[in-house]
Amino acid sequence: MIEAIDLQLVAAVQEGLPIASRPYALIAEQLNLDEAEVISRLAKLKQQGLIKRLGVIVKHRRLGYQSNAMVVFNIPDALVNQMGQQVSQFQFINLCYQRPRHGEHWPYNLFCMIHGKSREKVQQQLSYLIESCALENYAHDILFSRRCFKQRGAVYFPTPVTANK
Repeated sequence: MIEAIDLQLVAAVQEGLPIASRPYALIAEQLNLDEAEVISRLAKLKQQGLIKRLGVIVKHRRLGYQSNAMVVFNIPDALVNQMGQQVSQFQFINLCYQRPRHGEHWPYNLFCMIHGKSREKVQQQLSYLIESCALENYAHDILFSRRCFKQRGAVYFPTPVTANK
């Protein structure tokens, strides 16, 4: 059973943490708790699986990263884990993961993301990656994003929760 204050706490954090040096203190003030209790309750909710994850959502475009590319490779299945580990070591690789192929029209199984301030820079980084990891012989494609879809974390309650303490 989840306590009413925990419902209010989840509702308070699902829209994102306040941008402040002590965001939990601000949430605590809003809920008439102290900062340590907010942190403790969030940890407990996460441990119980009621909150899946607390993390950062970086809005790259607002930071000037307008040239964002998903790079996909068709790597032999026997090598994909090894290549994925190798690729993910580069600082300019933001994400790297394996996905299943989808027929002959989408043969790619290794995905990685490069966020860049220009297409030229991203393409230079990709060339460096390909050369450094000996990926020249594997089919790949680069998909630059054209627009940004809504970026947000999990929504646990569609409307504000106004449960009493």
